Amino acid sequence: MNEDTHRTPKVRMTGKARREQLLDVGRQLFAERGYDGTSVEEVASRAGVSKPVVYEHFGGKEGLYAVVVDREVGRLLDTFTNALTGDNPRLLLEQATLAMLTYVEDQADGFRILVRESPVGLEKGGGFATIISDIASQVEHILAKQFKARGFETKLAPLYSQALVGMVALTGQWWLDNRKPKRDEVAAHLVNLAWNGLSQLDQKPRLSTQR
Repeated sequence: MNEDTHRTPKVRMTGKARREQLLDVGRQLFAERGYDGTSVEEVASRAGVSKPVVYEHFGGKEGLYAVVVDREVGRLLDTFTNALTGDNPRLLLEQATLAMLTYVEDQADGFRILVRESPVGLEKGGGFATIISDIASQVEHILAKQFKARGFETKLAPLYSQALVGMVALTGQWWLDNRKPKRDEVAAHLVNLAWNGLSQLDQKPRLSTQR
């Protein structure tokens, strides 16, 4: 008897399942090689399909990249938003810091994609600076409330929220490759720097050369 008769027939993927597979493959390749270093041929080969299948679902590499970035932006913002559950400012700062570092740890490929600059002409989903601004806007109202209670200018809350979120995000880039110290220790040090710095703010700071 021919052994081919005992083989399990291939199960054809649904359109939705194929799309998800291509997104996962694209995510891996964009993280490994960046946008310019990734080709439709490579995506198709790794997924075990022909090039026309990729074009059918996404119209090309640009479309695939845009959807991958959109998904990562949504994933990061959801992680961040869901983490902010407390009402104590110190606790919220800790939650926000841990949320960012947890995303870096659990979604390393996604983070690598987001921190790369978007290719020219492909701004869908926004670059990393735009994503950081979106996250910072969620921190802004927390700072504004604390500034008001302490007699500081609330109009400066956007500046400080950008600085705080940017500090965590850039540290996350460094930590992604080093992975030492452990996540919670990194978070504790970042919160230590931010919280103790905020607790000693001057109402009208000046550079030492201006005093």
